[in-house]
Amino acid sequence: MYQYDQYDQTIVDERVVQFRDQVRRRLSGELTEEEFRPLRLQNGLYLQRHAYMLRVAIPYGHLRSDQMRMLARIAREHDRNYGHFSTRTNIQYNWIELEDTPEILAKLASVQMHAIQTSGNVLRNITSDQFAGVASDEIVDPRPYCEILRQWSTFHPEFAWLPRKFKIAVCGAREDRAAVLIHDIGIFLYKDAHGEVVARVLAGGGLGRTPIIGSVIREDLPVRHLLSYCEAVLRVYNRYGRRDNIYKARIKILVKALGPAKFAEEVEAEWAHLKDQQTTITQEEFARVSACFSAPAYEKLPDTDTSYEKHLLDERAFARWVERNVRPHKVPGYASVTLSLKPGVSSPPGDASDVQMDAAADLADEFSFSELRVSHEQNLILADVRKRDLHAVWLRAKALNFATANIGLLTDIIACPGGDFCSLANAKSIPIAQGIQARFDNLDFVYDLGDLSLNISGCINSCGHHHVGNIGVLGVDKDGEEWYQVSLGGEQGNSAKLARVIGPSFKAEEMPDVVSSLIETFVEQRIDGERFIETYQRVGLAPFKDRVYASRQPATA
Repeated sequence: MYQYDQYDQTIVDERVVQFRDQVRRRLSGELTEEEFRPLRLQNGLYLQRHAYMLRVAIPYGHLRSDQMRMLARIAREHDRNYGHFSTRTNIQYNWIELEDTPEILAKLASVQMHAIQTSGNVLRNITSDQFAGVASDEIVDPRPYCEILRQWSTFHPEFAWLPRKFKIAVCGAREDRAAVLIHDIGIFLYKDAHGEVVARVLAGGGLGRTPIIGSVIREDLPVRHLLSYCEAVLRVYNRYGRRDNIYKARIKILVKALGPAKFAEEVEAEWAHLKDQQTTITQEEFARVSACFSAPAYEKLPDTDTSYEKHLLDERAFARWVERNVRPHKVPGYASVTLSLKPGVSSPPGDASDVQMDAAADLADEFSFSELRVSHEQNLILADVRKRDLHAVWLRAKALNFATANIGLLTDIIACPGGDFCSLANAKSIPIAQGIQARFDNLDFVYDLGDLSLNISGCINSCGHHHVGNIGVLGVDKDGEEWYQVSLGGEQGNSAKLARVIGPSFKAEEMPDVVSSLIETFVEQRIDGERFIETYQRVGLAPFKDRVYASRQPATA
């Protein structure tokens, strides 16, 4: 993993000192809340429904075990013994006292972490594939490029006050596990016919009020130009993006208004002034950063292990967990393990207790070179586990409530914190997720349904990515009451698609029955083991809609 140099550490330490004084002034009354607001937002501190929320950056989802232990310590000493891992691979603490925040930031700085640029109209945390560097389908390891982008974007003076927040995702594998197509800038890394690393650059993707799939604006970009090209995109956006209307301020609106071809033309014209200048990534700089991502000390192992194979044959529950929660590794004898943060009604999706975070750090120390990953699906990953250790990891994970064999299944629900915490939310997300999980608590049945994504957002900001869920749920306000709009047919990955709303919205108490009706329709219409999305694409929306509304009088949306 990347280790801070003296410049990184100095920047973070100085920010802590600055914010400590800003908090002192706010508490003393020298600063009003209005004056303090932009200062706290620069440090990831939001004022939510009941308390302050602190959002901590986890760059491209990578954590050392000592960093995870610090996150657990903060949850224990400054929150209510848990944290929430978000779809941006950050962690959020929902019960923070203002006077504690300088000390929290100091603790984060002591393990090379911070909350800088986790809020505001700036470049947010850059995300990537949770299996970067170890995936068997990887073409280019994206982590050095993510880190170079992180360093370039941190405190970039030209982009400190963009029209709206700005998000970048990078993927270097054949399968897009970073949701590249729904980002402001999406980057696919691959190799050209000469074996050189190049990038496909997309712009204008995003969800929210106006969901749009990103458009390709450049193919075969030599990666030494990655920073200058991203800078050109941001300059065009900064110049032409709307600031008069918050709902039309994202880059996706600009790309749509100009058209992808015209937008690309503007970017190319701007890039002509930047190409081969100081933002060119030199071989020396790339070597410096990529050295931080050298392979750990893998053992030379056979691709199979006798004891592992025996456990697969003898223990059905273990075999099912391996099928859903374990992925192939590019190094023989190793695998990558996803620890599920979706155990059902016992814990909201994406939440981890301080005890679990400490235990995850212990697992990383013992089994995965002291490193962890966070996925945008809100789960934790041990990237480098020896196959002979998988059974031991499974047993430990079961004891920690980490071993639900549901990755990619119906109960692996993506959900934002919703109206329980967020002041922007129209409706609660967590009770809806837990009501659905309680309805589908038969893991055998869920397993037989196969791959099926269900995403829940508490408001139109779409932090739960409901637009790209096979089943999407959006909380809406109707005459001061919480209702839920349901959509079908969304998909993330290489063939990302936006879902279609099925019709009028539903009351909270109806939602488990609604989802049950959708699943019953899928089971009846399914042919030859189709995935949910395949059945939907074959039969269309009508059978699902007819079944859902057959037993109720539709409400007005």
